[in-house]
Amino acid sequence: MSSETGAAKHLDEVEKSSQLETYDEKLGLDSLDTSNGDAALQLVGAQATAHFSEEYNRRLRRKLDFVIPTISAAVYFSQYLDKTSLNYARRVIMGFPINYNLVSMAFYLGYLFWEFPTVYISQKLRLAKYLGGNIVVWGIILMLHASTDNFAAFFVLRFLLGMCESCVAPCLILIISMFYKKDEQAKRISWFYVMNGLTQVFGGFVAYGISFYGGKALPPYKIIYILLGALAIVVGIVVLIWLPDSPVNASMLTKEERIAALERVRNDQGGTENKKFKKDQVIEALTDARTWLVVLSTVLTTIPNGALTNFSNIIIKSFGYTSKQTLILGTPAGFIASIMVLFCGWYSDKKGERMIPVVFALIPTIVGTAILIGLNGSKSKGVLLFATYILGTFGSALSTIYAYNASNTSGHTKKVTINAMTMATFSIGNIIGTEIFQPKDAPAYIPGKTAIMISLILQLCISILLRWINVRLNKKRKAQLAEEKARRGWTDDDVQRERERHAFADLTDRQNIFFVYTN
Repeated sequence: MSSETGAAKHLDEVEKSSQLETYDEKLGLDSLDTSNGDAALQLVGAQATAHFSEEYNRRLRRKLDFVIPTISAAVYFSQYLDKTSLNYARRVIMGFPINYNLVSMAFYLGYLFWEFPTVYISQKLRLAKYLGGNIVVWGIILMLHASTDNFAAFFVLRFLLGMCESCVAPCLILIISMFYKKDEQAKRISWFYVMNGLTQVFGGFVAYGISFYGGKALPPYKIIYILLGALAIVVGIVVLIWLPDSPVNASMLTKEERIAALERVRNDQGGTENKKFKKDQVIEALTDARTWLVVLSTVLTTIPNGALTNFSNIIIKSFGYTSKQTLILGTPAGFIASIMVLFCGWYSDKKGERMIPVVFALIPTIVGTAILIGLNGSKSKGVLLFATYILGTFGSALSTIYAYNASNTSGHTKKVTINAMTMATFSIGNIIGTEIFQPKDAPAYIPGKTAIMISLILQLCISILLRWINVRLNKKRKAQLAEEKARRGWTDDDVQRERERHAFADLTDRQNIFFVYTN
């Protein structure tokens, strides 16, 4: 009897042990495999052995800030000027018949076509070098816009431009996420995303000045393309020389600073770069409900982007202003959009929030669109202009979505997959956006303005849902970790040691029990 009892007890213990091993494997605890971990492991190992003072880390962050956000801002400045060059060129009169909707769409078709290939190519190569090469090529393509006088060639060039520029946001988001802690990322992303608003100001003034050009050597629109293309080439060369790929091989840092840069972000559990493509992480990205909510959010945010990026000047002109007046009158919207981007980035990091700033960004655009619809046909030019000036605040929502992805995704292949899906749907939303302002609806474009308002109201609801999901996931994760701590008899030091061991193992946010989501 005693023997049977002992055997039964042994079987129970074996079964319980087996269940615990399965549980541990699911959480990435005992079964942790670092052989396929991040490149960071080669430099700092699985456990933190070097520790740096707060003052040292502040000096290091200032050094990073001087280079990474600055160059990233130059890239975005150049990209957004290139992307909106059609808007400015059209306003200074292009000398051949052109279907404005189709050539606007061509850029985003190229963007969509090449988005997934470009992010997976970038995973295999040096990230900043790949980005810099693409920038130089797109500068050349932009200059070639000045060489054509027919629609077909122009369409092809816009398509190729979209292909080259499709790598920008995914590469910059990855670089920011590798060098900066979660509570620093949104602000740094806002520092380069703010260029969207500032280029609206700069581009408007440049196009306005060129519109007075009376020479016959080159049409004004060709001058725009040559200047912007040359600027992109210069920026691309700067990226190739000075923008670091990752903390592991950043030539701008000493070896000690590279180690410090990695240790600074270790506890965030976000990882760094990993050259190995992992199919299981792609599957996880595709089966994560939050991925599809981010995708839907991106589409709903970029439908207005596709419309207003290319048609904002047309809306202002419909109030009765000349083409030249329109170029200047559109610039205040860029200032307002820039202020909102910086505010949302600051608030997002300060409060540890991602979705609340999205709400802040969307409300003024919804109000502005409602004013344009409600006062359509009125002579209240001042009120209508004010409405167009607050339309651009919604752009801050997209920069915060980028920060959401950077802070809430772990596992390098999963990161690049979600970034690719986000940017692919960015192009889809923009393609839809170019088509909601139809010539038959001119000059009021009421259906297009209504579509913008509905899209952003839906986006508000999804933002609130995403925040709720992350709050819920964090509560479950906290309880799960407390349970493991009690079961294993871990001290706080044990927990910290395990957290360090998991940081660069290239685990996904689902696999890593120590990963904390940002709301």
